[in-house]
Amino acid sequence: MRCLLITLQAVLACVSSPAGAQNSEFGRLVARLSEPAGYFDSDNLVSNETSYLHVIPALRTLGVRGGAYVGVGPEQNFSYIAQIKPELAILVDIRRDNMLLHLLFKAMFGAARNRMEFLTLLYGRPVPPELEMWTDLPLERILTYLNERPGDPRLHGRNHAALMQQVGRYGVPLDSTDRATLQRFHEEFLIEGVEIRFTSRGRPARMGYPSAAQLYLATDLEGRQASYLATEDAFRVVRELHRRDRIIPAVGDLSGPTALPAIATYLRERKLQISAFYVSNVEMYLFRQGTFPRFAENVRRLPAGRASVLIRSYFGRGRFGMDPVTDFPQVIPGHLSAQMMQPFSAFVEVTAKPEAVSYSEVLMRGATDLRAPARPGRRRRGARARVAA
Repeated sequence: MRCLLITLQAVLACVSSPAGAQNSEFGRLVARLSEPAGYFDSDNLVSNETSYLHVIPALRTLGVRGGAYVGVGPEQNFSYIAQIKPELAILVDIRRDNMLLHLLFKAMFGAARNRMEFLTLLYGRPVPPELEMWTDLPLERILTYLNERPGDPRLHGRNHAALMQQVGRYGVPLDSTDRATLQRFHEEFLIEGVEIRFTSRGRPARMGYPSAAQLYLATDLEGRQASYLATEDAFRVVRELHRRDRIIPAVGDLSGPTALPAIATYLRERKLQISAFYVSNVEMYLFRQGTFPRFAENVRRLPAGRASVLIRSYFGRGRFGMDPVTDFPQVIPGHLSAQMMQPFSAFVEVTAKPEAVSYSEVLMRGATDLRAPARPGRRRRGARARVAA
């Protein structure tokens, strides 16, 4: 049905699930795949991984596509989802706040006709006249429009209220603290605009954290813009999955007893294999906590296939006895992080005795050379093929 959109409320009415049945099932699934929340010292509203798109060409070359995507953190997941086009995506994070943020994103994707409208809802900027004209304009033009206009608190307040009405229909119980958290998060996007950056509590901010605008405009290793906002087609992939309730946020510790095992069971019920599991740098914290062996066991439960991969980021270059040049061929000058990718089969092999493995071994053994990845089942010639032994 075509929606003639006049107000945000009208938009949301047009895309709501019929009779709320789908949304009730959505809420039950969020609960089924979740466990009690833990703590992390950051709101993590945007990523701090400047290298997050460097895996995109390798994902394409290796044929990582479809199936089920699992990832941690906020909106950087959408760019991986836009590339992989999974049947289902599950976004699991130890922070309940991350799940709440994804509910707000879901409402925005449901309401937005195009990238411009999505970003005006997120940042509290007015929708430009002739919105359809912006559909296929370059992302740089869209971000310039947003950056040149101050946030409108009254407009933002009306939009937030309408979005929260939609969030309330998803079947996920929210208390007053949850609602206050979402209001605070949304206001941070309003105040900071597209210059919003990753922040943490109790430790100094690291120089060079990227702004949201820089993340949106980031390029892959082939120099192409590859975020979910780079093109309207990429945005639509994520939007349609959201509208079909195929992106499920969950709360869980990756080494915990409930979330990942529940996800594994659900995927087997759906007869879906993991396409990609994006873990960011969570493993580093699990090693510090002594819970990495439990994580390794949880990963082994996930249904995986020949092309299944783990995607991770690494910020500690030069630590653990590793050389940032020879051991990390994917490190690009000027980037705070290095993105890495590893076949599931290599992870299973290196963690056969998870209590004895080191973080450096997990990172390096079987790591794919993002510059020239081999296709599954094929070996590159040459002694310098960058798939670590």
